[in-house]
Amino acid sequence: MAQHPFLHTMPQWVSSGRFRSYLDAAGGDHSRACELYEWNVALSAASFEAFHYVEVVVRNAIDLAMQRHFNEAGRGIPWFLLPISTNKAVQDSIDQSVLQVRVRLRNENSSKEKRDQVIAGLSFGFWVNLLGPKHEQLWREAIHKAFPHSSGKRHDVVTALERLRVFRNRLAHHDSLLAADVPFRLTQMIDVLGWADPDAATWLANNERVSQVHAARPSPRHDTVVVPARDAWGLYESAYAYVCQAGRSFQPVEYLAFYSQQQIHTEVPKILFRLDNVDWSVGEINRLRATGQARDARVADIIAASRKLGWTDGRYQVFGLTGPGAEGHLSLPQPVPHLARGRGSAFTQGQRYIVRDRLRRATTTMDI
Repeated sequence: MAQHPFLHTMPQWVSSGRFRSYLDAAGGDHSRACELYEWNVALSAASFEAFHYVEVVVRNAIDLAMQRHFNEAGRGIPWFLLPISTNKAVQDSIDQSVLQVRVRLRNENSSKEKRDQVIAGLSFGFWVNLLGPKHEQLWREAIHKAFPHSSGKRHDVVTALERLRVFRNRLAHHDSLLAADVPFRLTQMIDVLGWADPDAATWLANNERVSQVHAARPSPRHDTVVVPARDAWGLYESAYAYVCQAGRSFQPVEYLAFYSQQQIHTEVPKILFRLDNVDWSVGEINRLRATGQARDARVADIIAASRKLGWTDGRYQVFGLTGPGAEGHLSLPQPVPHLARGRGSAFTQGQRYIVRDRLRRATTTMDI
């Protein structure tokens, strides 16, 4: 196999510390590590390209809702130059953000200080902050109209956008995406656009390059996450799902395995969907069932099944999984035992990543 042409110089360009994660992921192969770094750059670029759709559609949807709420056409004054909060500190922060953009535009070229340029110049963080708890009344009166296909709950929208904002910043700082679940972030982007306009979600889904670039990873990766299943196994058996705390991070995987009682259970389902920050309430069950969407009905059934098992109100992350016999589902001939004993010797106490093909052939966890 030909060696990477910049095998010896790339670590210097990137820095040995930053390059180490790529080298580890490549199993110590320096040439493959260079390819992984280049793949990471391409994936970052594709992700930023997808985020372009999100940022443009979201800010313009909120802007339109604010224009109408403050009767901008009738007043002749942009809403962002009017007082929109009775909290002085909050209003001062808004005014300062707007002023910074106006001054920058003015300094670049006085003719650029126009309404649309100001809107485009405000940071994504500015729009996310407008959805914060200090603007609850503004959400109820105006901003919820920017997301007519959402749950209607401010918390749902701002949480998704805040997590996308953090991901955007990660891209902007050229961080490694090796352990990031980029396909899941893409799904969140498409969902958010769907809340504003389903056609915008289709627009992104038809144009995104993230899926193609992500699939072209030059080095094998773990494809299965093993989770502790003391409580989770029972829910899987009753609802074919896995539920955990909201906001928990996962690497990109296609399968999920359950570990409890010193063994990995026989059923290794394929992940059908993953949703974060789901409201675990009776009201949400009713709302989801009323949408007429198959995935929503499935989530409603999962919530209902978990509540029968003792799960309480809150917000959770949910994985919809396959059951035995479904396409892509793996059923092992017998559980895979973990022979180590003693305190702290569990195969996993949080989550652990493995290769499914090794699990298929394993007689004990030592083979994994």
